[in-house]
Amino acid sequence: GRERGGEAMEPAHTASSSAPAQPEPEAEPHTAGDKAPESSAAAAASTSSPDTASATATASATASAKRGHQGGERDRKHQKTSEGHCSKVAAHYNELQECGLAARSQSRIFFLRNFNNWIKSVLIGECLEKMRKNRRDIGVLDLGCGKGGDLLKWKKGGISKLVCVDIAKVSVQQCSQRYGDMKSRGHSNEPLYAAEFITADCTKEVLTEKYKDPENTFDVCSCQFVYHYSFETQEQADTMLRNACERLRPGGYFIGTTPDAYELVKRLEASETNAFGNDLYSVTFKKKGDYPLFGCQYDFNLEGVVNVPEFLVYFPLFEEMAKKYKMKLVFKKTFAEFFKDKVQNSEHKTLLKKI
Repeated sequence: GRERGGEAMEPAHTASSSAPAQPEPEAEPHTAGDKAPESSAAAAASTSSPDTASATATASATASAKRGHQGGERDRKHQKTSEGHCSKVAAHYNELQECGLAARSQSRIFFLRNFNNWIKSVLIGECLEKMRKNRRDIGVLDLGCGKGGDLLKWKKGGISKLVCVDIAKVSVQQCSQRYGDMKSRGHSNEPLYAAEFITADCTKEVLTEKYKDPENTFDVCSCQFVYHYSFETQEQADTMLRNACERLRPGGYFIGTTPDAYELVKRLEASETNAFGNDLYSVTFKKKGDYPLFGCQYDFNLEGVVNVPEFLVYFPLFEEMAKKYKMKLVFKKTFAEFFKDKVQNSEHKTLLKKI
């Protein structure tokens, strides 16, 4: 998680309930961010161990109370970049059909998705637990919220405010509906956090122009399996970072998960062609040996779930870019490393057994 201070990201712990948020059945993998990346990480995990994805988080630890740069220095107008592949991603997730838990449980990637969900639950739960030590009212920004697969995690974490953003309009509508259902089922003695839902391309649009409260600030920004879509261009990657970090309070965290570029390239170079995979997933590059810092596209296909273009994220560059927003790297681990570390905790182990 990253701390607001100077570097890049990693999972940070939190402080709401001492126990990690419980994973809820996900409504099809998340959209533009949450989903595909989940698939990418899952794809690698499906062939061996879940080491093709990195768990990361960003936290604001030493930043000035004002998020330098932000607002004043830059024009708050939308960044004018080409439509690129973002429209394809939005269209893909808008067209995904909702299927029930029973149908999902029959999927060959059911346990893979559950594992990814466990990773997120532990990451989110520990981050909120850490934040709770210093704050009571915790505000969260969920970039790439998808259909709301993490809504219950935020409830378990006892947050006060949530802003959900995604590029896919249909997914945002489903996320809002899911929140409404949670609210109607709740009890008066268990108040649910306030929520706001925004449809926007976080790689091209500045979110400060879209919040109901223009002074909105957050303690945590969560970006699960989404950030890699922004690495199509430098402008898009920077705009996504700006949206993630610009309104973080000093000491706040930016947490997330993303495919591991090193592992993807390693597997590509070991392949006899420009692709690799198995009967569940495939990753296809245009060619070997050419890996630009931005726009290094590959096509990821995961059985019945994801079939969209994605981009490699060179983490050292990402970490350097985050310094612009006063972010400091707290930690970065592969899923395999994260699992090996966190499963030692009895509560985390029990949660894993449940799912």
